[in-house]
Order: sequence, then structure tokens, then C-alpha cells
Amino acid sequence: MLELSGIIILGILAQWVAWKFKIPAILPLILIGLLVGPIAATFFSEDGSKWIEPVWNGTKGLFPGDGLFYFVSLAISIILFEGGLTLKRSEIKHVGPVITKLITLGSAITFFGAGFLVRFIFNLSWEISFLVSGLIIVTGPTVITPILRNIPLKKDVSAVLKWEGILIDPIGALVAVLVFEFISVEGDSGFTKTALIEFGKIILFGTTFGFTFAHALIFAINKNFVPHYLLNVVSLSTVLLVFVESEIFAHESGLLAVVVMGMVVGNGKLENMKELLYFKESLSVLLISILFILLAANINMEDLMLLYRWETVALFALVVFVIRPLAVFLSTAGSKLKFNEKLFISWVGPRGIVAAGIASLFGSKLLKDGVPGAEYITPLVFMIVLGTVLLNATTARIFAKLVGVFLKRSEGILIVGASQVSRLIGSYLEDNDRHVVLIDSNQTNIQLAQELGLEAFNTDIYSESLNDNIELNDIGFLMALTGSENINKYAINKFGEQFGENGTFRLISVDEMNHPEKNPKEGLFSQTDDFIQLTEVARKYPKIHEIEILDRDHYEKLIEVTNKDEDMIPLLVKDKKGVLEIISSHNKAIKNVEKGYKLVYLGKPMVYKKDPK
Repeated sequence: MLELSGIIILGILAQWVAWKFKIPAILPLILIGLLVGPIAATFFSEDGSKWIEPVWNGTKGLFPGDGLFYFVSLAISIILFEGGLTLKRSEIKHVGPVITKLITLGSAITFFGAGFLVRFIFNLSWEISFLVSGLIIVTGPTVITPILRNIPLKKDVSAVLKWEGILIDPIGALVAVLVFEFISVEGDSGFTKTALIEFGKIILFGTTFGFTFAHALIFAINKNFVPHYLLNVVSLSTVLLVFVESEIFAHESGLLAVVVMGMVVGNGKLENMKELLYFKESLSVLLISILFILLAANINMEDLMLLYRWETVALFALVVFVIRPLAVFLSTAGSKLKFNEKLFISWVGPRGIVAAGIASLFGSKLLKDGVPGAEYITPLVFMIVLGTVLLNATTARIFAKLVGVFLKRSEGILIVGASQVSRLIGSYLEDNDRHVVLIDSNQTNIQLAQELGLEAFNTDIYSESLNDNIELNDIGFLMALTGSENINKYAINKFGEQFGENGTFRLISVDEMNHPEKNPKEGLFSQTDDFIQLTEVARKYPKIHEIEILDRDHYEKLIEVTNKDEDMIPLLVKDKKGVLEIISSHNKAIKNVEKGYKLVYLGKPMVYKKDPK
């Protein structure tokens, strides 16, 4: 009981430490596991026993027999299903050929390059070498996100790293599964037709079970065959059922089945999807916390000592500084990415959850079956995981500045609210080369924004999900444009520091509009226009205009006219180079206005062009 509760407590503590210090959770989790496992047994225990013994050794242990392997298998199936849920087909369409090449050509380069390195550096069999290389293909979003979260980058760079991490997880898992199955049947078939048949069975049953049960679950939930209070547990039990049933029909096909199921459910028209995602995310955090402490604790000191040699350093250096850059530069050849951006992407390639979890699972199984060299699988992969996470977590920000991809000024704009007014303003900003992101809890507003080609997320302003979105790294301005005074103020207070370093703005309230002395410093556009007024003008005149400014006096007169006219609202000032500046309710705060600048406003067109007197 003490060990079980200790694992959960230590796991959540590690997650908190990771959040507090903005590092990937896998780093403190594995370090804690090594501390309570092999390190404790070697240095702090008189009888040589671990503080936490994952496998029953005759006198102590949590899991008898193959219990740990079963738990690891089921836990990884849930984690992979949750990852599949986040893969949206509509978003994948926009990731471009660079990511497609990274997850195909890049994966192939890593697979074969690392396989040859392991073979010749450690003199292991080809089968074990390629199993290790298959496992280190993956770079997971759970380790990349914390590293990039606080590094302001161009959207293209952060998007490439994010989507590579998401898409390559199931690919790496599938490659590892196929190589493992190849090793499992090789002894009987000698790489004959039998091995290929086993591969075919894995793909056939994995995709069939995943696809079929996904549609069945969507149908059952949408038809209200499942009561709301059972929604999450029924979904969880279905995932486990799919995994087990697929395993029965084709050994090692369960992982593929749950990934396919997650992708189909995530892209299906499923009601309560947001609630399901929240539940699976919380469950994944708990399972990851338990899983990696157990896996690290299960390693023995003699396994770690296998790596206490120069060959380990050579392998790590070649994988990180040769194979990864080679894969990135070949995959991005001919793209619009600059050399320094390619260099940064090459530097950031931390391995994560799937690599470590499956390595422990397969390594233990092959070791039990007496496969030569199997004892190297888990230590080698854990070494690559820990080394890359530690390297990237400590140097990514510095390296970004060194190679010049670190944005000195974040020009992106986050708009809270995706009403018609927000969509009009967002479209204008996008047309003028500003990265704009709209968020709203109203799915209809989000859909309308996306149909206009705008980047929009259906999210609750009170949730923490925005903090984890690395595609908002270049956001430096925050505009709260909802009809709720409380939500606008909350958005400014909660996200102003993170997303509004260059300016935070919100619409004024009715009370502030009626009392000029209450004009807030973050007030937006004008002192005479609130959400209702903006909405009414947008309804009557849904168009944004530009008018050239002659001088400072002319600008102030234009502002005066637009403030007095109920059908015109000033929005922005555009300089000669096309750079936009947001107008606040303290509209004279814009200092540099000269001939050639333009006033951007919403509403009816002005009947005059020069002097508005």
C-alpha cells in the first residue's frame, strides 16, 4: 500500500515540478524512478532491495509474473488513444509538405541511420539494432510542448515541431511493433513469408478493429445509448476492449488499433468530444506519472552499467548531431524555411513517452524470451530519451537566440471572441500579414471564422488549454472583443502577461462608455463604442475602410468624426510600410502619425477624402 500510494504521490509531485520549472514531465519522472529503483538498491539499501520494486521477486514487488507488462501495455494503449484524439484531419491539411517529408523521409533516415550506428557501435544483431532505431524515431508533443512554450518563434517553425511530434508518435509505434513482430517470428520462419503474413495481420486487424469500434462508439454516444455519467468510463472500457480483442486476433496489433480508433473518434461528429478529451487528458497524466516511475524503477544497475562506456556517448552524439540534422535538412530541402530555422528544428528533437514506454515493454519481453542483446534495448532508449530531453530543455532557448530564430518582438494578435466584428477585424489583419488567432466557446462562431480561412480555436477562456498551445508563441497582442464585460476583464487579467506583452486591450463597458472619467487604460478603439455599438455597425456596414492621413491634426479630426458618427468606429493606424497599430480608447496615445499613414475604420465610407472639417 505504501509503495502504490508513494508512486502516485511522487508522480503528481514530478508533474508539478515540471509545470513549475517549465520542463518536460518525463525528466523528473524518470529521475525519480531511477532514484527509488536502481540507485536506492545500490547506494541506500543494506539488503540491495529497491525502495519501489515493480516486479515481485519472491519477497517484495507490486506486480507478480507478467503483471507489469500487462499494465504497461494497457497504459500505453490509453495514452496512444488520447494522442489519436488530438489529430484533426482539417489541421493536418495545412501542415504542408515539410511535415509530410519529416514523418516519412525523415523517419526513414533516422530508422536506417540509427540502426546502422547501433549495429556497428554496440555490435548488436540487426534485429535488435533496428528495434532500437525504430523506438527512437518518435519525438512526442508531451516533451516538445513544455520546451517550446516559452520560446517565441515564427508560427511555421513551432507548427512544424508540434505536428511532427504528434504525427510521428503512431508511426514510430507502428515501426517498433513491426520490427518486434519480425523478431518474434524470425526464429521460426527465418524472415520468410510467415513474417510478412504477421505484418499483414497486424495492419489488417489493427485498422479494422480501430475503425469499426470507433464508429460504434460514436453511434452509441450520439444516439444517447450511453448515459452522460457513464460516457467517460464506457469510452475507456471500449479502448481497452479494442486493444485486447485486436491482440487476441493478431499479436501486437493492439497499439495500432487504439491509435486508429483515437484518430477516427477525434475526427468524427461526436457530441461531448471536449468532455471526453478532458477526461482522457487527466487519465493520461495519471498513467504517465505512474508508468514512468515504474519503468525507470524496474531498470537494474547492471543494465545502466552497460552504458558506462565510450560507445554510448558516440551513439548519442551521432544520433543528435548527425542523424537528426541530416533527416531535417533533407526533408526540408526546397521549402521556404530559412537555414537558421532548419538548424533550430534539427536541434530540437527530444524523444518522449512512447519511445520509453514501448522500449521497456518490448525489451522486457525479448529479455524474458532469451533474445541476445535484448538487455540493451531499454537502457539505450532511456539514455536517448533522457539525454535529448535534458539537452533540449536546457539549451533550446539559448540556441534559438544564437541562430536568430528567437522573435525579439511578438507581433501576433490573439482575439478573444469570434463574433462578426472579430471575424471582420481578424480577416483584415490577416490580409495585412499579421498572425491572428481567434478563440471562442461558441462552435458556430469558430466554424464561420475557419470558413474565412482564419485560425480559430473552440476553447473556454477559463480553461488552461491556451497555456499549452505552442502555436501561440508569436502572440504579443491581446484583444478581448466579447459581449461580456466580465470575460473581457478576466481575459486581460489572466492572459495579459503571457499573450499581451506588447499591448492588451478590451472593449469598454456601458458604464465606462457613459462616464468618460472611467475610461480604462486598456480600452479598445474609442470611448463611445461598446460591444453592442460595434455589433450594430458591423451588421449595417460589414466592411473595413482605409483613409489616408495628411498630418497629425488631420488624424485627430478624423478620430473626432468617427467617434461622433454612430456608423463609424476607428480601429487601427497603418504606417507607410503597412505596419498596423491598434487604436485604444485613449486614441491620442498613438504618437507617430504623419502624411502617408492611413486610418483604418469600420462602418460606412466617408464622403470626403482629405479634410473632414
